[in-house]
Amino acid sequence: SHERICQYLAKESGSLVVSVGYRLAPEHKYPAAYEDCLSATQHFLQRLQRYGVDPARVVVCGDSAGGNLAAAVSQSLAGSSHLPRLRAQILIYPGLQALDFNLPSYQQNRGVPLLFRERAAFFALQYAKGDTEYLEEVLEGSHVPPDMRLKYGKWVNPD
Repeated sequence: SHERICQYLAKESGSLVVSVGYRLAPEHKYPAAYEDCLSATQHFLQRLQRYGVDPARVVVCGDSAGGNLAAAVSQSLAGSSHLPRLRAQILIYPGLQALDFNLPSYQQNRGVPLLFRERAAFFALQYAKGDTEYLEEVLEGSHVPPDMRLKYGKWVNPD
């Protein structure tokens, strides 16, 4: 699905672009996609010389669920001492939180195509559990225990 844009990015930036074909939900639940992306990134970082890539210029990128995966891979590799450090991460409309689907951005854009609020929650459930049995609970916010809501409230709140 992303081959043409990857080709365009490679050509226009004069860069090598590696696109990871990770396993998709709902057939493959979390952490399958994350494990695929982490494994592919580690494999690539261990073989940079073979591809003629400057270790100081490696960037991970992703859009939507891929943005979530790029962020997770970046965090996982941040403390690694045996691999080159990533220079940056590029996150394009990433799915980064599923604690609260009632934040202002979800309310303001709830009816904006392509990713309606309900659809975002639906895909988050597909990714995490492989089914959407608790969609209504997620949309109303009752899927998060009160202690967790308090713990993460300073980062995920309307303010």
